[in-house]
Formats: sequence, structure tokens, C-alpha cells
Amino acid sequence: MGVEELSVGEVARRSGVSVSALHFYEAKGLIQSQRSGGNQRRYARDTLRRIAIIRAAQRVGMPLATIRDALGSLPEARTPTRRDWSRLSRAWREELDARIGELIRMRDMLDDCIGCGCLSLDRCKLANPRDVLGEQGAGARRWEDEEGT
Repeated sequence: MGVEELSVGEVARRSGVSVSALHFYEAKGLIQSQRSGGNQRRYARDTLRRIAIIRAAQRVGMPLATIRDALGSLPEARTPTRRDWSRLSRAWREELDARIGELIRMRDMLDDCIGCGCLSLDRCKLANPRDVLGEQGAGARRWEDEEGT
């Protein structure tokens, strides 16, 4: 193994991420490895910094697709710098601020739900904004999508 390459076990140990998580990150296009002659994964040292960025972004709730796109904007084979992190975190901050605003708006609407029980009343701003379910006819309406989420 070359000085600049790390085994999957070494990356897991140094990053605090499980081997299975590393494989998952790789499958999602967040990190990449090369294969040795014995078909073992080998990671460049900059992978450790990329994993640190991934973990920080996950901790603040950024979706993996957003993280992948952000990492894709970084030059390959170069360790992300403080300047890179600053640029990425500024963009994420805007998204997080929007999400926080939406969460506050939803939290403030919960007062109308206390005591309601059914969450399908025509006045429910959270589950039935603008009475969209009422347009489907009388009676209870399912407000979740068909997959139950």
C-alpha cells in the first residue's frame, strides 16, 4: 500500500465511521476508492477530510444528495480546504435557514391542532391547508401520500 493510500479499515478507524458506512458513502457517490491488485479498497488521504465534511453536514440535517452535489463541486484528488468548507457551509446555511423558518411556521400552527383530534377539519392549516381535502368530497380523507408517509 502506498504512503498516500489508506485501507478501508484505516479510514474507518481514523474517521470514526464504520466500514459499512464507508461502503454506503461510496455507493452513494460521496467518496471513492481505488482497487489494489488484490481487489481491496484503497482510499486517498483526502477521503478523511471529505468524510469529516459529510459527517458535519449530516449532523445539521443536510440530505445525502445535497452533500454529494456539494462534494462534486470540489476538485478531485485535492483535500478540501477551509475556503471550500466556507463556500459549502454558506450555501447550506441558506437551506437550513429556510428549513428552520418552515419548522417555526409549522410549530406555530400546532396550537390550532390541540384538541382537534382528527387533523382533517377544514380549518387545519397543517394537515389540510386551504381545505384541499374538502375538494375531494365529504367524509374523512387520508392526508398522507399513498405510501403512508
